Amino acid sequence: MSRLENLLGAQALAVTDRLLTADGDGESSLSASERAALVTLYTYPDHLVSWLGGVLGLTSSGITRLVHRLETAGWVTRTTGSDARCRRVGLTAAGRARAHAALHARNAAMAELLGPLSEPDRRELERLFELLVGNLAETRLPALQVCRLCDRSACAGEGKRCPLAHTDTGDNDDD
Repeated sequence: MSRLENLLGAQALAVTDRLLTADGDGESSLSASERAALVTLYTYPDHLVSWLGGVLGLTSSGITRLVHRLETAGWVTRTTGSDARCRRVGLTAAGRARAHAALHARNAAMAELLGPLSEPDRRELERLFELLVGNLAETRLPALQVCRLCDRSACAGEGKRCPLAHTDTGDNDDD
């Protein structure tokens, strides 16, 4: 292993630790799956429960339990899909607020990690991460899995596109 790979591994672990504890609410802690579900639905509202399960990498029973927990908490609602067997899931106002708080906490955690960098260093690191992230997935579902906690406005705002451009199309498809 080279020093670069070793440093990247240490940084990845630190980032993961920070992300797992940054949920934006002092009242109760969200699980990683709950946080990812809320943020994904914040970005891609009103999808089938099965679609959300695919994005989060959960089994049918796993996503059913997760959606039930989120519904019990008052963060999502389920409605009938195209037929009686399908259910769509969407955020409530409280769910949108919770997702927004999670995104804000994530941003604060990442900003703290990047704090030692100068502005030129930050621009260079952004350029390098665009290259790395752009190669993390070649199709839509794996790209959505990579971006399940992303702040869409931060990544694809100000005239920029997500490095995983296949997350940009078909926001309402349920593939």
